[in-house]
Amino acid sequence: MLHPHDPVRERWAEPMRSALAGAAQAESAGDVPVGAVVLAPDGTFLASGHNEREATGDPTAHAEVLAIRRAAHRTGQWRLTGCTLVVTLEPCVMCAGALVQARIERVVYGARDEKAGAAGSLWDLVRDQRLNHRPEVVAGVLEEECSAQLTAFFRQR
Repeated sequence: MLHPHDPVRERWAEPMRSALAGAAQAESAGDVPVGAVVLAPDGTFLASGHNEREATGDPTAHAEVLAIRRAAHRTGQWRLTGCTLVVTLEPCVMCAGALVQARIERVVYGARDEKAGAAGSLWDLVRDQRLNHRPEVVAGVLEEECSAQLTAFFRQR
């Protein structure tokens, strides 16, 4: 659900729907349904990823890390200056660190992660004043849809 008359969150609804589609792919492969997309500074699609830990046996195969790697490969640059990461679940510490290292300008997420979130819930790594790069954070985009997908997955477990 969008927050009533919130143009900031409305702006990111369509990319979040793409991330939700990626999350569904992760779920169909037996992984936690998290999806992410990276948008170029002009808002065009650069790359996507979804959780692939179960498929690959790689503990770092989180949606955000995979999307960032693919965007960097596509641009030929490790610095993704001006880019936006849109993800269905608030990034964990590893993913928050990766997006800071990649110089992502903005992280947009759907569901809060009270147990492991590092973009405002449990920790706020991405806005830590001691770091040399602090992305903008937009939280709660299609939050109910993102939360419902995760809740349904874990209820089935």
